[in-house]
Amino acid sequence: MPRFATIDIGTNSVLLLVAERTEEGRFEAVRERAEITRLGRGVDATRQLSAEGMEATLAVLESFAREARELGAEDIAVSATSAARDASNGAEFLSAAKERAGVTVEIISGQLEAQLSFAAVYSDFAGEAAGPLLVLDIGGGSTEFIFGNPAGHVDFRHSFDVGAVRLTERCVRSDPMSPEDRARIESHLHDTFKTLPAPPPASVLVGVAGTVTTLYAVQHAIDPYDAERVHGGTLSVGELTALVDRLCRMPLEERRALPGMQPKRADVVPAGAIILLESVKALGLDGCRVSDRGLRWGLLAHRFGAGAARS
Repeated sequence: MPRFATIDIGTNSVLLLVAERTEEGRFEAVRERAEITRLGRGVDATRQLSAEGMEATLAVLESFAREARELGAEDIAVSATSAARDASNGAEFLSAAKERAGVTVEIISGQLEAQLSFAAVYSDFAGEAAGPLLVLDIGGGSTEFIFGNPAGHVDFRHSFDVGAVRLTERCVRSDPMSPEDRARIESHLHDTFKTLPAPPPASVLVGVAGTVTTLYAVQHAIDPYDAERVHGGTLSVGELTALVDRLCRMPLEERRALPGMQPKRADVVPAGAIILLESVKALGLDGCRVSDRGLRWGLLAHRFGAGAARS
């Protein structure tokens, strides 16, 4: 059966999906991998991709592209999001990716990023949701909100320039995070999210990407990470409130040692957790579901024209 691959280059991490198209025309995962490379380190302040961030990301991209080809992928679609959009030297990164990994990286808009994330969530959650689906995609540099109707059409989508890496670099001055740092982040998010429309009645919120899955894994001490245990879980406002308080009070070295925590993500998780909690509050909801999928699955269907099914 034919195989295809997608690689999602985010501000904080790089994700690989190699999938096989079944006879029914749907995709099943052959391999999924993720590495934190922090391409977007410093971009919020300098508007440039750092040499360290580019090198770490290019090395992983080269490895992932080689792995995909070894697994028989006929084609590889590669997307880059917030950090590459914001950086003035993004063209340098694209050229190096082509030369070293033999792939063409498409810098996608925040609007397309939102649409692809919604497509991935809809394929998994539409059948069990009692009402319209809302998707929240918290990245390193940006956060996307997508409102969809039960038929799978997107009614509203918006990308905000707030992400776990961006807000950590912009607002956090101490370890552990001080009350002043936290208040600065919360105030900024309150002002940012006040433009969100009210969600439709009976809406179900689904969070995607590494911040949300990591918080669920830490909440339930899932170590080593197990996608099957994380996917489809729920985080309530009460759980999120207690988790934010805990993470903000905890020094970095203690956060790194938490069961379920990716050590390389530990420095930006408190800011990411605050984004999730303030997002849920801004929407007036009592919690969110958790998806282990995201843009890479939406990109697979977008580029190679098929639905998605869990393997």
